[in-house]
Amino acid sequence: MMKYSATLTGILLLGVAVLRGAQPVPAQTANEMIARARAYLGGDAALDAVNSVHFRGVLEPGNANPAGTKPEKLAVEIIFQKPYQQRIVITGAESIETTALDGASGWEEGREGPDPGQLRVLRPDQIKQLQANTWENLNFYKGIEQRGGSVAVLDSAQVEGHPAVKLVFTHDPGIVYYHYFDPESGRLLLTETEQGMSIREEGEIFAGGVRFPRRVIQTTKSLDSHGQSVEQKLVLSFDKITLNETFPESDFELPLVSLSSPAPVNPGGLDKLRSEEHTSELQ
Repeated sequence: MMKYSATLTGILLLGVAVLRGAQPVPAQTANEMIARARAYLGGDAALDAVNSVHFRGVLEPGNANPAGTKPEKLAVEIIFQKPYQQRIVITGAESIETTALDGASGWEEGREGPDPGQLRVLRPDQIKQLQANTWENLNFYKGIEQRGGSVAVLDSAQVEGHPAVKLVFTHDPGIVYYHYFDPESGRLLLTETEQGMSIREEGEIFAGGVRFPRRVIQTTKSLDSHGQSVEQKLVLSFDKITLNETFPESDFELPLVSLSSPAPVNPGGLDKLRSEEHTSELQ
């Protein structure tokens, strides 16, 4: 188990594309680029008002299946709540996977069929990764210094032939997100993580005056048994996004049951997937 939720936190950072030779772009400071990116997403007033985001959608493999078999579509529910709470539930025909963060603690549980499942406590490094991911999804690039991180203009690049400004967001020495922005509009073109994930977005959904993607596509590269490079893709499609619901502590707290040893997997880093309730309107 934990096949999908172990990496799903990385898919919400938005933004895979081919980087080619960089072309000059107008010089901008990190703060100037962040201001432009936030304006594109909806502006300070709308973004600063976000306390929670509730995503509902479908997760499916993006790679072609052997022998043309149809991939299973899994129901996905994702919750982010300030300051550092996160819950992901992935439900299949006979399985359910849950990953949760509650401030400084986290856990995951996998169930298949009638089995009771296995609950595991996350390691400190996994918890730090989920904390950074939660911040990325709720703060929209602003104020990383307040959590001990930093942001800087790294260099210029091209994303699929488009000039881009590349900002590096460092939450911790091992937790870094690279965001590539259109220098004129502020639109996010690409996100990469230190773990080697690339995430791009397609389409739009507006909720509470904030712009979200309709689909998020995560690509990871690895080596197969023959040493050949292979790509694995996950596609997350949203059908509803709701802002500023209030979720109880029990949604994130560690269940009071017997625990196994700390989880051996790294929850990854699915870089973005916004009290008054706002519900998405598909465009």
